[in-house]
Amino acid sequence: MARFAYSAMALIFAPLAFAQETTLEEIVVTSSFTHQIQGQNEGSVKVISGDNVTQNLSQSLGEHLSTTLGVSSNNFGPAVGQPVIRGMSGNRVKVLQNNMVVRDIAGIGPDHPIDVDLSNVEQIEIVRGASALLHSNGASGGIINIVDNTIARTDIEEPLVTLSAEQQTGNKGEGFTAGLKQNIAGFNLSYSFSGFDAQDYEIPSGAVLHDEEHDEHDEDEHDEHDEDEHDEDMGTLANSDFETKTHRFGLSKTGDWGYVGASYQDLSYTYGIPFHGGGHEEGHEGEDHEGEDHEGEEGHEGEEGHDEHEGERIVSKTDSEVITLEGQLNLNGNLINSVQFSVRDTNYTLFEQHAEEDHEEGEHEDEDEHEGHSEEPTLFTNDSTEVQMVFNLGSAEHPRRLVLNQVTEKVAILGEEAFMEPVKSSETTLGVFAGFERAGFDIDFGARWDDVEREGMIREMHHDDEEGEEHHDDEHEGEEEHGDEHGSFELESFTFKDQSLSGAVTIGRELSDSVNASLNIALVNRTPSAIELFMNGEHLAVARYEVGNANLDMERSNNLDFNLRYDDNTWFASASIYRNDVDNYIYLRDESEEEHEAHEAGDDDHEDEHVEHGDLMLAEYMQNDATFSGYEIEIGRRFNVAGGELEVRLQRDQVKADFARGGRVPRVTPSRNIFAVDYRRGLSRAMLELQDVGSQNSVSSFETPTSGYTLVNARLSHSIDLGDETVLTISAFGRNLTDEVARSHTSFVKNEVPLAGRNLGVKASVSF
Repeated sequence: MARFAYSAMALIFAPLAFAQETTLEEIVVTSSFTHQIQGQNEGSVKVISGDNVTQNLSQSLGEHLSTTLGVSSNNFGPAVGQPVIRGMSGNRVKVLQNNMVVRDIAGIGPDHPIDVDLSNVEQIEIVRGASALLHSNGASGGIINIVDNTIARTDIEEPLVTLSAEQQTGNKGEGFTAGLKQNIAGFNLSYSFSGFDAQDYEIPSGAVLHDEEHDEHDEDEHDEHDEDEHDEDMGTLANSDFETKTHRFGLSKTGDWGYVGASYQDLSYTYGIPFHGGGHEEGHEGEDHEGEDHEGEEGHEGEEGHDEHEGERIVSKTDSEVITLEGQLNLNGNLINSVQFSVRDTNYTLFEQHAEEDHEEGEHEDEDEHEGHSEEPTLFTNDSTEVQMVFNLGSAEHPRRLVLNQVTEKVAILGEEAFMEPVKSSETTLGVFAGFERAGFDIDFGARWDDVEREGMIREMHHDDEEGEEHHDDEHEGEEEHGDEHGSFELESFTFKDQSLSGAVTIGRELSDSVNASLNIALVNRTPSAIELFMNGEHLAVARYEVGNANLDMERSNNLDFNLRYDDNTWFASASIYRNDVDNYIYLRDESEEEHEAHEAGDDDHEDEHVEHGDLMLAEYMQNDATFSGYEIEIGRRFNVAGGELEVRLQRDQVKADFARGGRVPRVTPSRNIFAVDYRRGLSRAMLELQDVGSQNSVSSFETPTSGYTLVNARLSHSIDLGDETVLTISAFGRNLTDEVARSHTSFVKNEVPLAGRNLGVKASVSF
């Protein structure tokens, strides 16, 4: 309550200020998904302008969106931040690029980045409701669609060149981007390059926590910032460096008949993994497994059983090639207005290597340059092909759309940490969408039929003392047998098939010139993902031995969402309240301390259930009905100050998630207050943000509470017209200006990988 009062007082005195936050500006423009324009069902779609992304500091997608109401980030260091929407994460939140799902391996683990490039984007759309069903299945949390103009859909009238350079102090980061758009001989050509190189990022003293520190504090003390009692005095977080490079090339031809174009994208990441648990060694003595967030931490600090990894640099390198062909044919017929088509082929690899740390601090070296590897590398791959056709049957004001989509995807993991056998998935979809007006109501309706098939392998354990083990080869034709010191297991082919129907309707109405409301009702079915079905092995990035479940049922979300908005050009406000009842909610359950102790004591019954998992926490994918409920509110006012406009706003969001049979859903976003002021005058803009995140004490039985924190962020930008259509923009920004100790409760490694400390930076860009 004190935190909310603090923010409320800031709102009262805000007109005396002249600046606002690093929050991304949310503006409502036409979405690429629906017919939405200002005043129509605005609660379902939020659009963030590209300028607010490209002029901000380089960071992960989750961090870019983390100040948007209802959105947070599952932090795993500066290079990896997967978005969380209203408490939903993972495969429930789909990330799209130009209306097609990004096919990477981010869904396999929180230590994997989302394979997108945020330079030279047109806008980012955060979508819920009926339109979310149009381009993705199972998106019960929502959709994040990144829109760029690599394939120009209209002719480029004037050539445009953009150059940008950036520096950051908190990680000694340096970046450069370049872009070109031009029409040559009637063909639209676009090219962009972006690169960023950052060393280990700075963290406040005492930011990294360890097991022994948690044992000294009870749950009530988590609300207090007693970080001074921690003996950790790290200036930077080891292995938190990263480097990115992206090339994008597009070519298109347009006309009254429509357009056709193709693009090629080559994106690579090289990044250190700041936390990596053990798993091949003997167990830890006295290790505490009560909470989800500190298992394996003693080993991470080099205690017994982790000497094998002492002095190593753990690095991942991704490389993806994405080829897209798309177009639109304008038929202007009585039945079909136009036909859109897209074909995308993705070849994605992630190479993870344990390497001796023999390079100079801050120096990036590829895996091939390291000598004396302590372990064999692990290779993750995703090869996919997606074909989509959209038949536009109506007008822009009253759209009717029929969508056909077919995807084949093969995910494989090979090498030292191959915790899942290869999985091949095929998805076939038929979707319909309609937007119309009736009796003053704006109505969007969407329905989607999905046919999903996943082919993989499940493991069956057979211990050495089991009778008749030598006869399994004859009984299970086509199965492979593997062994270890504890017994053997067989791989049995398994196919999961699922057909489902999802639907949503959004009803909006303008109640007055300044007030509108909308109601969204949705039923979304989600097929279990490959990792939830077939995972069985050591997932060292989160210090767990994870076990999937081939008997999982389809997950069904029953979502009700009400939105109310007010704007009279001076005052503005909005409120959203929602309830999402999820049948058969799939989650990762950690074993209890008693179960782990039974395993360490050699309990035969425990050993019969699963393969030996050593010092790692055993975590199993399970199901339980769950309810997510929450709200998002905003109130603000605009002032005319010193020849410019000052906008002041106060925001709050909160989500609660409980299981039907009792207990809390793990890793749920805590409540948050955001106070922001934004001043614009001519070509200048100043921003200041105060983000007050509450403590999270409503936790499951196998996780620990998380202390609250307050982040102060700022940005100042000024554009200079140099003439001849040349514009120079200089931006300065600062994040966590008070160097606050902060950790994300949604993160599996919140204690070992805190949020970054104070980071200052400057970016200069020129366009001509």
